Amino acid sequence: MKYFTKIHKFLFILMGTALLSCGGSGGGDDGPTTPKPPETVTPPGVSTLIFPEDNKECTEGEILNDTQSNVTFQWNASTNTSSYEINLINLNSNATARIISNTNSAPITLMRGTPYEWFVISKGTGTTETAQSLTWRFYNAGEGVTNYAPFPATAVAPARGSSVASTGNLNLEWSGSDVDDDITEYEVFFGTDSPPTTSIGVTEETSLSTQVITATTYYWRVVTKDSGNTTSSSEIFEFKTN
Repeated sequence: MKYFTKIHKFLFILMGTALLSCGGSGGGDDGPTTPKPPETVTPPGVSTLIFPEDNKECTEGEILNDTQSNVTFQWNASTNTSSYEINLINLNSNATARIISNTNSAPITLMRGTPYEWFVISKGTGTTETAQSLTWRFYNAGEGVTNYAPFPATAVAPARGSSVASTGNLNLEWSGSDVDDDITEYEVFFGTDSPPTTSIGVTEETSLSTQVITATTYYWRVVTKDSGNTTSSSEIFEFKTN
């Protein structure tokens, strides 16, 4: 009987030693756990605009009443994109609307006989990065309109809000467009007051030279005229000289 008891004690000690050496209930050291690398999220791609077309008259859509129509905006689907934000600017009032769509089209109610600007921002899941399309302009057709006013001019140089190292002559540059393609002239207003009221010249070109001094904030705007004597005024552009 004592003989069997000694054998049992010996086996118990032997099993305990084996458990400790194999990392049993004694809690073995498996070493540090290697963390998984973070998942890489590919940012969304850039959409290509389709409709309404750039610098065109939009004659499609459902006429709702004398002043409004419903137009379906379309663009190409972009890669790694879960939603789209359509940014629409009424160029007469500068009012901005933002419409969210989960597909690459969206019906939007517009004012008739009104110029608009639009672009699309692509957004993806799991990332704050976005991608913005080109910006297009169009006129939403209006009843009985035979001549559309030019689109408001946009500043090229100096860029809005920029600082330039310049004294003496400075070249103001802008871009202009018209659905009817009949722009005849541009008049430029320039000065240190906002809005600028001093005309510095009328030109058929899209640039005009003026005099500036250092450490000054300047404001300028462009009035575009077409062959039908209809006009449009740009926003007020601002820049500083160093």
